[in-house]
Amino acid sequence: MNLTFDHVHKHFGDLPVVDGFTSEFKTGELVALVGPSGCGKSTLLHLAAGLEKPTQGKVLADGVPVAGPHPSRTLVFQEHALYPWLTLEDNVALALEFQKVPKKRAREAARQWLARVSLGGFEHYYPHQVSGGMRQRAALARAFIAQPKTMLMDEPFGALDALTRLSLQDVLVQLIAQEKPTVLLVTHDVDEALFLADRIVVFSPRPARVLKEFNLTHREKTHDLSDLATEKREILRLLGIAVDGSHAHSDLALAA
Repeated sequence: MNLTFDHVHKHFGDLPVVDGFTSEFKTGELVALVGPSGCGKSTLLHLAAGLEKPTQGKVLADGVPVAGPHPSRTLVFQEHALYPWLTLEDNVALALEFQKVPKKRAREAARQWLARVSLGGFEHYYPHQVSGGMRQRAALARAFIAQPKTMLMDEPFGALDALTRLSLQDVLVQLIAQEKPTVLLVTHDVDEALFLADRIVVFSPRPARVLKEFNLTHREKTHDLSDLATEKREILRLLGIAVDGSHAHSDLALAA
């Protein structure tokens, strides 16, 4: 699915949050949105999901204005949002049951998807019985099971420890390669953006304006980021983060 923002402005009352954002996200592309906390990145996801409407401009999905939520566009949050009273299998199957898929077929598909994210054998466990990383794997399975054309991911690995986070990033790369959705990823982790993204968009503080885009489509997906040292330094400089012991000359800063 091609997702297009056409001169999009968004205000909440008198508060401007997005200022004239224009960009096109192509089928199968993963674009990371990076910028200070509160700058409007999550608002862009909500606009794409149809949970918010632009104050001005248009958001288009395959050329059709986004008028509201649709199963073809799925939001994934930092918290797994699994129902604690349901097993992992039931949680994943629920995404299909909401679409009126018969329960038997939905559960068969849920078992297959749990196996794809290395949770085979844990189908009948409850969320509190498994680790945070396993819960997030189940959340990924639930997000992908309905085969959405667009994935809108708001810091999906932000609550995980470093090693689990790297492992889940690898899982996400594999699923995207197989399923080919369009992915918008909000992250405060520059290394995560460099590893996962085909393109990185760096935003100013609120209201969100694009400072610079980085095209990484030429690169293989590897956690060795040594070949991207220049891009990393530039992104950090744009964000006002100290580089090599000296502070960048910028008003930006990533909030904790």
